[in-house]
Formats: sequence, C-alpha cells, structure tokens
Amino acid sequence: MGDDRATAPRKTAPTKTVFIKTYGCQMNVYDSERMADVLRPFGYGVTDAPEGADLVVLNTCHIRERATEKVYTELGHLKRMKQRKAQAGGRMMIAVAGCVAQAEGVQIRHRQPAVDLVVGPQAYHQLPELIARAHRASGEKLSADFSPQDKFDALPKERGVTGVSAFLTVQEGCDKFCTFCVVPYTRGAEWSRPAADIEAEARVLADKGVREVTLLGQNVNAYDGLEGGLAALVRRLARIDGIDRIRYTTSHQRDMDDALIAAHGELPELMPYLHLPVQAGSDRILKAMNRAHTADSYLRLVEKIRVARPDMALSGDFIVGFPNEREADFEATLNLVRAVNYASAFTFKYSRRPGTPASAMPGQLSDAVKDERLARLNALVQEQQAAFNTATEGATLPVLIEKIGRLPGQIVGRSPYLQPVHCEGPASLIGKIVPVTILTGQRGSLAGKLEVGRLEMETA
Repeated sequence: MGDDRATAPRKTAPTKTVFIKTYGCQMNVYDSERMADVLRPFGYGVTDAPEGADLVVLNTCHIRERATEKVYTELGHLKRMKQRKAQAGGRMMIAVAGCVAQAEGVQIRHRQPAVDLVVGPQAYHQLPELIARAHRASGEKLSADFSPQDKFDALPKERGVTGVSAFLTVQEGCDKFCTFCVVPYTRGAEWSRPAADIEAEARVLADKGVREVTLLGQNVNAYDGLEGGLAALVRRLARIDGIDRIRYTTSHQRDMDDALIAAHGELPELMPYLHLPVQAGSDRILKAMNRAHTADSYLRLVEKIRVARPDMALSGDFIVGFPNEREADFEATLNLVRAVNYASAFTFKYSRRPGTPASAMPGQLSDAVKDERLARLNALVQEQQAAFNTATEGATLPVLIEKIGRLPGQIVGRSPYLQPVHCEGPASLIGKIVPVTILTGQRGSLAGKLEVGRLEMETA
C-alpha cells in the first residue's frame, strides 16, 4: 500500500472521538464493538453522542426497508453536523458500515455525498487504512468485498468489553436463501471461524471478567470449524475457567442436530433458552419462503429438544403478511404459536427487499392487512410471555448480576431463561451468579428477593 498504509500511533490516550450507532441484530452489536477495538490503537476514543465527533459510523441493517430509510434520514442529520463542524474549523468523517453498505454502497455515495467511507461487514478491519486514505484525499473509498478470514485475522486480539456478558462471533453468512432475506447477498456464504481462534477470544473475555458468552452467527448451528460442529465447540468453551454461561443465536432448524440437542441436556453451562426461528405456521407459506421445513417437522423438533431439556424456553421469529398469505395461512401460524408456547418472540410485517425473490412475487398484501395480523399475533405472543414470566413466581433462580438498577440499592441481572431480574443488593455482586427468589413476574421482567443466606450457590 506504500504511503497509503495506516500506522498505529504509539500513544494510547484517545486523541480523537468516534461515535458508532448500531442498527439491527446482535452480530451488528459485536461488529460495532470490534470496530471500536480496531480504531482504539489509532487514537479514537468512543463517545456516546455524534455531536462534535471526529468520526461517525453507522453500522447498518438491511433486513427491512424502513430500517434502511432510517439510515438515510440519519445521514441527513449528520450532514448538517458535519457542515457545522467544518464552519467551526473542524472535520467530521462519516462512514456507513454493515449490510446496507454491502448492498447499496454506490447508491449511498450517490444519495448522500457527505458520506466519506462505505465499509461492508467483512471489511471493517480496513477502517484505519481507509480513514488514512480519505485524510490524504486519495484511494478507493468503497470497501465491501467478502473476506471474513482476512477480517478476523486483522482484528486486535484484545476486546474492549466492560460488562459480564459478551457476544462472540463464530460463524457468518448464509446458504439457505430464504426468498424474503438479503443476508446471503450482504453477508455472503456460510463461513466458520477456526475453533482455536474462538477459544482464544473467549479466554480473553474470561480474563476481563466476562461470565456469559453468546455465540453469534447468521446460522450459528451450521458452524463447521471443528469436527462435531457447534456442539463440540460449546463443550470446548464450557471448559474455560470463568465462562459459566453459554448461549447462541441465531439457529436454523435444519442445522439443529442430535449432538447439539444432547449438549443442552448434558451441559449446565449451556443455558435453557433457545432462539429457533420458524417464520410461519403454514406449509404453503413456508414452501414459498424456501424454509425447507414444515410446521409439523418444526413441532417434532421442539418436542425432541424439550425431551432433552424439559425446562427449555423457546423464542422465535415470525413474518406476517408474506405474499399470498391467506387468512387460513395466518391462522396456521397462530396455531403453531399456541402449540409451542413461546417464552418470547420477534414478530415482523413482511417487507419487500430489492433483489430477493419474494419482492417480485404476485399477491403482495396491503399494510392494513399486515398491521391487523401483526396486532393479533403480538397479542398472543405477549400473553404467552407474561404467562411464562408469571410461572416463575416463587421459584429461586440463579441470576447473573450485570449492573446497577435505576432505583437506589437495586441491581439487575439475567435468569437462565434470559429474563431481566430486578432485586435489591450491593453493587459488589455484579459479575456473580446469585440465588434470587422471584416475587412477581411481568411480561417484560421479573422482580425478586436476593437469598442472602444461600449465596453459597454462587459459582465463582
């Protein structure tokens, strides 16, 4: 690269500020954390507001049209901030990263010339070099090629984590090609990180006080970077001192193998909470979505999982208003939800994504129909979530304390089922797993009492 190559300064104190705004999934949260790690050696300290920042990064999501348009609206605000800073004699650089950058790189520069850099999800490790090039007013400003191995090889070994829970990417990309989804086009083919690299990063996290890791992937249980797949990886990570809880998301039912199901029944570190998207309960719609499963096969898989781990809590993804969805199809979705009895779920109106097969299908439904069906589905899901939380009343759960609460003397943690739990206790318990008896369960969280006399349950 010659003179265009960025060289990390020797000083470590922040001399510039970066604001990173994250849209979308947990993987984007992980990517944003790693962007901060990449930029830190180059003198960038993270700030919590874009005003006055030297660099603003929008880490974008391309799943729904509305989310994409929010990015362009935000870019309009940032353009005005950039102009004000320039008038004051300063400079603000604007970068668009993530899946919108991958899908619409050229269009972003055309629609909003104030953008300095466009960085795809597999190229954010190049940010320092791209910034250096932009400051020298030379070089390519679009970097969106797929190179996941290069990206992970280039990331700093250190992680700038501060909490007791952390995300850890193990797999990227998707080969499933659901007809509604842009992920195969924005994240590329399925690719798994080497197990040794994942284990090394997990050990770094444990050394920094992380007690719980969530393994991330577009199809995380398609992980094949180790013989035995995700089950073998989980067993390997469970042996790391300090890592007491392991979760993973997002899984695909086609890759939920017997070894992984068995691990749920055998490993206490693997939490009894599984996100298992289904999208619809109608076989006709599932076929149109190219999901390659039926409602019955999904229900049989759920039954098999619950045999291995009877207390398993399930969450799911649902799309309403897919092209040609009839009322009978939607009722089949409601029936599936009733049969599974979810602890929580993510629900969405179908949104046309350019370039996907579903966007060109006939039978696109009106927003009014989508809104009405979404409201009915949400009512059922919320009822189930409230019932699941209420059922914990009187139980004593091991809670990983994560932070201080909003009220004086309050601390907040997570149950094994990912429920937020509020109780009174000292801040010194942050990072510890403590017994909490649940007093009340509401739809969004639990309230409990710390069992001071039973703190010997704490595993650290």
